[in-house]
Amino acid sequence: FFLQFVFHTYTTAFTLVNGNGTPKAEEYSLQQKQILLGLGAISYSACVGALPLTFMNRYTLKSSLMQLVIRKLLPAPLFGLTSAFTVAMVRSPEFDNGIEVMDRNGKVVGVSKKAGEKAVMETALSRAVLFGTTFFLPEVLMYFVQRARFVKNPRALSPVRMFVIMSVLAGMLPVSFSMFPQCGEIKRADLEPEILSSTEETEFFYNRGI
Repeated sequence: FFLQFVFHTYTTAFTLVNGNGTPKAEEYSLQQKQILLGLGAISYSACVGALPLTFMNRYTLKSSLMQLVIRKLLPAPLFGLTSAFTVAMVRSPEFDNGIEVMDRNGKVVGVSKKAGEKAVMETALSRAVLFGTTFFLPEVLMYFVQRARFVKNPRALSPVRMFVIMSVLAGMLPVSFSMFPQCGEIKRADLEPEILSSTEETEFFYNRGI
């Protein structure tokens, strides 16, 4: 649980710092709300991530199939889903208050909730792909490494595994960040009527955040 908590604390803090800064609200402290949402998301994600191992140890499930599912196959989708969940929670004010949209010249034409929703969903998807792949692909590679007996000393497996994980993470970072453009585009038909009434532009852009 502690390691899960540390991991999700880091990713949540990164999301908080690199989100879109448009949302404003007078009736509450937006930063305090995001911190509270972040703490809730961190705690929930850490519990979900630790639950399979806790369940396995609690009921002494030692069969090879359970070991394969819980230790090898389950972590990847869990990390992907919980990472996307923390993004959606921390940046939920962008759903509620919207983010700025600009024309092709960079002039702000309004604040759109639909653009905020699109930005958050794109970021959450890219984060799920990043961490889901980072925790899945090394397990596949290590399986072939062990089967081919490239590493004969069992003590060397841990450093090799760490090297593989870091290599996959380094390779997936640019892939994740480039899945969607930093300056996202939204169609005129997808914007709110109050924004469309103030401009004749057909192309609109927004800052997606990271």
